[in-house]
Formats: sequence, structure tokens, C-alpha cells
Amino acid sequence: MELELSADQKLFRATTKSFLEKEMPLTKVRELSEAAVGFDRAWWARGAELGWAAMLVPEEQGGGTVSGEGLKDLAIVAEELGAGVAPGALLATNIVLAGLVEAAGDGPDHSEAIESLVSGESIATWAVYEAGEQWTPQEPRVTAKLHDGVYVLDGSKDRVELADQADLILITATTDQGLTQFLVPVDLPGLTIELTWSLDTVRRFALVDLESVEVPESAVVGRPGQAARIIERQQQVALVLQCAEMCGGLERVFEFTTQWAFDRYSFGRPLASYQALKHRFADMKTWLEACHATTAAAISAVQDHGDDAAELVSVAKSYVANRAVEILQDCVQIHGGIGVTWEHDLHLYLRRATVDRALYGTPEDHHRRIADIIAL
Repeated sequence: MELELSADQKLFRATTKSFLEKEMPLTKVRELSEAAVGFDRAWWARGAELGWAAMLVPEEQGGGTVSGEGLKDLAIVAEELGAGVAPGALLATNIVLAGLVEAAGDGPDHSEAIESLVSGESIATWAVYEAGEQWTPQEPRVTAKLHDGVYVLDGSKDRVELADQADLILITATTDQGLTQFLVPVDLPGLTIELTWSLDTVRRFALVDLESVEVPESAVVGRPGQAARIIERQQQVALVLQCAEMCGGLERVFEFTTQWAFDRYSFGRPLASYQALKHRFADMKTWLEACHATTAAAISAVQDHGDDAAELVSVAKSYVANRAVEILQDCVQIHGGIGVTWEHDLHLYLRRATVDRALYGTPEDHHRRIADIIAL
């Protein structure tokens, strides 16, 4: 991601990087991969103190930004988290906040939930994937029936990030009025959470079952049947943060792979001096710069609520997600035998990129979405 940064943003990036290097080095990430939870909530609260959950929230609702352009500031954090494959609730909680802010003033008041999330006291996640289904955010199979002022939710959601640590889950459902979202506490009767296996060692996912879960009408986010616009905004925010995270990881891996090629000798010459490898590095650098460019364009479009935002985020996701895995696989090969051992940190980055490639739509899903947008 190559946005032109102000002096304040550069200081913010440096502060974030310093915090992560001190509090969440790769050695700590490896320790957490063996722990029962993917991260310490107290650690996330400290990140929230740095503003990690405030960037998308207007000042009058308790938020604030470094530059006045909250999504661009948040993308800086996402990139630094990606550079260290750090865990945390950045993506999940900010997706929920994006929805709550988009719906503010149109439906029930969720200001208390927003305040709690911004402060780091609470964590939220987005339950948008249908159990066993592909990426279809606008077509939920979970149902919500209204009876005497109470909605009854039934169905299942899977691939729900950090559901085991969340306090609130934003659930997409179908009502008689149409597509609707509900902000649901995790401790309600009938709501069960079952952890599932994840390729990413510190990013945990779960299956959420809803069996006659009752929520009041005040749980609705926005107006019943009018969630399509809000979900589209959430999707755009999710994708640009995801792409920024992948760019941060790619930049770090390319950096230490290049250094490895200069330090490692074969037949009396550094690996980097061989023409075949020079061409591979040139290709990777070209792809990496294109990843930064497409991500920056998408971030600017979403920040400005541009008419082309939907198209540009799908362009970014389809390109960055494809190239990220290719670049990382090349870096593994360049490292030789050590690159395929678990002891090398390359695998942490490859796992994160592979999960990001699939989450919130694969490149193929977004190719089809671009085609649909162009056809309109």
C-alpha cells in the first residue's frame, strides 16, 4: 500500500510498528499458535487505546482519526499487522463498526455498543457466511421471524472469526421484510459456538448455531429489510483492510528473501547474482508494486464513497490475493530446503495469505462480481 502519508500518519505508523515489534514479535505469534486463544484481550485493549477501533467512528460517536481519513489511517494499522502476521480483532471488529456507523440515525440506537467497541472493552465479529456455502453476503439462509416484538433467529453461520472471544456478533438474516442484520450478544440462550480448524495458527474461526435465539427489535442494525447498502459498505471495508494486510506481509517477506539471496552463497557467488533469480525477483517486485497500487486505489475509493468503490475493491482483492500466494510460494522456493521447514517464519505468512485469499470472496468470486458490475 503506497498512500502518500502526512507527518502525523508517518508518526502513527512508526508508533504502531514499534508497539507491535515490542508486544507481538513473531516469537510471540508462534507461542500463541499453541495457546487456547489466538490473542490476549488485554493486548487488544491496549491496541484500542492507540485508536485501532476508533478510525471509522465519527468524533461525535466517540471515535477519531489521525488524518481525518479514517479508513486510510486504519489501513496503516492493517499493513503493520500483516507485516508481523499479528493476531487481534482489527478486521472483525472494524467490519462491525463500519456497519453500525453506516446505519447510525436510521433504526435502533447502538451508540453504547459502538462506545464499548471503540474503547476495547468489547469485541465484535461478523457472521455472514452460511454454513457450507460460498461467499453470498446478500443471500443469508439464517431466518429471523418477528413474534410479539421479538425476533426469533434460526440457522447456522460458519467461518465466524474469533467468535469464541467476541462479546457481540453481527448476524445477517432474512426476514419477512428482506435482508436484515442483528447485533446479538454471544450469551443468549440457543446460541452455541463451536471452534473449527484454521490454517492460520492465530486467526481462529468458529461455527455459530442459532436455535430459536430471541432478540428484541432494538437488536436490528438499520431498518428491517434495508441491510443491502450497509453490507456492501462492510464488504468494501473488509476487502481493503484485507488487501492492506496482505501487502504488509508481502513487503516484509520480499525484504527478508532478498536479503537471504544476497547473504547465501552458491559456488562462491551470492544467490542474488544469478540471472534466473534476478528475473524472478524482478517479476515479484513488479507484482508487489501492482498490489500496492490496486490496494491504494481501492482504499481511496472506499474512503471517499466513490461510485467505482465496489469495482475497485474487487479488482484489488482478485489481484492481490492471487499474486500474494504466488509471490510467497516463490519466496519459499528461493529459500531452498529451509523454506519448507516449519521452523522458518515464511509459513506463518503463507498461511495468513492463503486464508485471506479465501475469506470474503475468492479471486474467482470477485472476477464474477467485476463482470456483473461492468454489465450493469
